[in-house]
Order: sequence, then C-alpha cells, then structure tokens
Amino acid sequence: MSSSEIQTLGSLLRTWRERMDPKDAGMAAGGRRRAKGLRREELAALAGVSADYIVRLEQGRFRTPSAQVVTALARALRLSDSETELLFRAANHLPPGPGTVSVEVPDAARRIVSRITGQPLAVFTADWTLLYANRLLCALFDLPSPAEAVGSNLVERTFIEGASSLIATPHGGGEVFERALVADLRLSASDLGDDPAFQTLVASLRARSPRFAALWDEGSAAPHSAMVKTVHHPVVGDLTIDCDTLMVTGSNVRIIVCSAPPGGPDAEKLDALRALVAETAVPAA
Repeated sequence: MSSSEIQTLGSLLRTWRERMDPKDAGMAAGGRRRAKGLRREELAALAGVSADYIVRLEQGRFRTPSAQVVTALARALRLSDSETELLFRAANHLPPGPGTVSVEVPDAARRIVSRITGQPLAVFTADWTLLYANRLLCALFDLPSPAEAVGSNLVERTFIEGASSLIATPHGGGEVFERALVADLRLSASDLGDDPAFQTLVASLRARSPRFAALWDEGSAAPHSAMVKTVHHPVVGDLTIDCDTLMVTGSNVRIIVCSAPPGGPDAEKLDALRALVAETAVPAA
C-alpha cells in the first residue's frame, strides 16, 4: 500500500468518525462534547477494537487492517455501500460482493426508525448482527447500552449466552424463537452462503452449540415473521409484547418493532419501562 493510500484510509476514517452523530450510535444526548462526531474510544467500542488501534489507523501507523476489522468499522460508522467499498479499497481489500451481509442501515430504514418513537426498536443485518437499537429495546431485553450492544449477534446471544431463557411464546417458550431464528438464518444462506463472515458465523455456532447444530441440520428455512413474546423482565415483571418484522426493499436488513396493545396491563408495564429508561439516562460528558 502506498503512502497516499495509507493517508486516504486514515483521513476517511477520521472524516466519517467526525461526521457521525453520536445519537445515531446510541450515545446519550446532552452535555458538551469537545470534539465533533464520535470519540475514538467510542468508535473503538462499536467496532470491537482498541482506541489505540483507531489512532494508529487514522495516523497511518498501521497499514493492514483485516477485512473483518474493515467490516466492523463500516458497520460502526453506518457507511453506505459505496462508502464501504471505498473503505475496503483504501485498506487494500476487495470490497464485499453482492452476496454479502449488508452493514449499512439503508436510508429507508433510517426514515422508519426516526418516525417510530416510544417503542422498543432494533435494526439487524441478515445474519442477525445488531446495527441499531434504542435504549428502550436494550432495557426490555436486558442488553447493555446501545453503544455496547451494536455489533453483537442475536443468534450467538440466543444459543451461546442463553438469551432465549428471557423469552417465552404462546406455543413452546424459547424453543419457538430459537427455531424461527435458525430457519431465517438458513434462508439467508441461499444468498449469503459464499460470504466468509457468514460462513464463519455458522461454523462457529455449529461447533459451540449442539442445539444450534441440531436445528440447522433439520434444514428448515423460513423468513422471520411477527411473533408474540413474553419477556421475563426483572423490574416490571412478565411483559407480553408483539414483535413485528419490517423488511426494507432492496436491502437484507430487517427492523424489529415491539409494542403492547394499548390500555392493557402490558402497555402499563411498557410505560413503566419507558419511565425507568428516562430516569436512568446519563448525558454524555
């Protein structure tokens, strides 16, 4: 890689980091920020690398970030497909092909997210990696802050960390949810089976979770659809919600919106959770 390419990589990262609104990354609003956009340590946390690593990339002192790191940076910075291609080329990698997992929140999804207020909401990639979550969804499903949760994978959380134990459904508890996740992931394999990151995820899950491996080997494939879930919440108690999946035309990302029928006890519990989230909001320094 030439010195100009190194500088291009560093300047691109710095420009996109400074461009990004911290609120879009799930950072709490409020307070004065001395620098524009995301702090280096915030980008590092989102991408799963160290702050020093970001400094070295921006200064051109590190020349060969892996394709996995470039993908994580593109996801953390909410880059468009064109910007992601530019970042890959600046890092001396071939850009992702059409049969790869999108790491961008499309403009249409951004519009939907910005207009749905007061409901738990998340945006996932085709392999169920979290691209965006609001604070209410994190509180509902016992996730860390949005900034920490972005980049985590729901299938890994379910089968490796046991997240489905928080959830029951009317027809079989967490098992129905597990089957739905695996069937949707297998359906995605028809388009993404050649994506190295997708292959690595599936291989890792099969090796680490006998339950996932058994469901995967059953061969069921179906899109994830609306589901009624009961969340065993430690503060507000059992909360039954509707979880609807919105697909964005021209993209393989999906938006999950949770809600409760108005006027009932579950709506009251969701209101209590909203109040709790508002009380615990900590402004950024």
